[in-house]
Amino acid sequence: MRTIDKRIEAKLAAPLIKRAPTLTLPFDDRCKSRLAATLDNGEEVALVLPRGTVLRDGDMLVADDGALVRVIAAAQDVLVVHAHDVPTLTRAAYHLGNRHTPVEVGAEHLKLEADPVLEDMLKRLGAHVEHATLPFQPETGAYGGGHRHGHDETFVEDYALAQKVFDEHHGHAHGDHSQCAHGHASHDAHDHAAHAHGQGHDHGDHSQCSHEGHDHDHGHAHR
Repeated sequence: MRTIDKRIEAKLAAPLIKRAPTLTLPFDDRCKSRLAATLDNGEEVALVLPRGTVLRDGDMLVADDGALVRVIAAAQDVLVVHAHDVPTLTRAAYHLGNRHTPVEVGAEHLKLEADPVLEDMLKRLGAHVEHATLPFQPETGAYGGGHRHGHDETFVEDYALAQKVFDEHHGHAHGDHSQCAHGHASHDAHDHAAHAHGQGHDHGDHSQCSHEGHDHDHGHAHR
């Protein structure tokens, strides 16, 4: 089994890109630095990439034997969010970001992985939500090279950096936010959305980059 351990940052010639075998992955798998995968030609490979790597559609990878592989973002179940005005779409983006939800930002829309709780929240905010099957390429993290989840120890580092920047600009500290830094301190909005339906929402296993059903509401952090 070949090991794929590098991503090429330099621009390659079109013929090389065209001839390279492809690896089609959904977003959750494109977040994983360790993954047993199958190329689209049927070959099994092992991804061993630097921690925090988030692969995007069109990325070129190199195997341990020097062979090239091109990444393709798989079509997956997503929610496409529109709004009748900019403030509504902005509020939708704010509340999704407050829950650390991976979001792809378009000129006049937002895109996120399908989730019934978030869909209900967005509709209550006045947004229009459509189901679709499309490639998903969310924004990368603001304080690092990739997306962070509350269970990822690097999330704590990113949170500390964000807090430091905030404190420097506001001239005061906010005390211990270690509970918030682990990403699951408050589930109030999730519980509220769940009870609005009269039932809980069990989303099962949550991979490194999956946030289905999580509510990471940190709105209380800077009161």
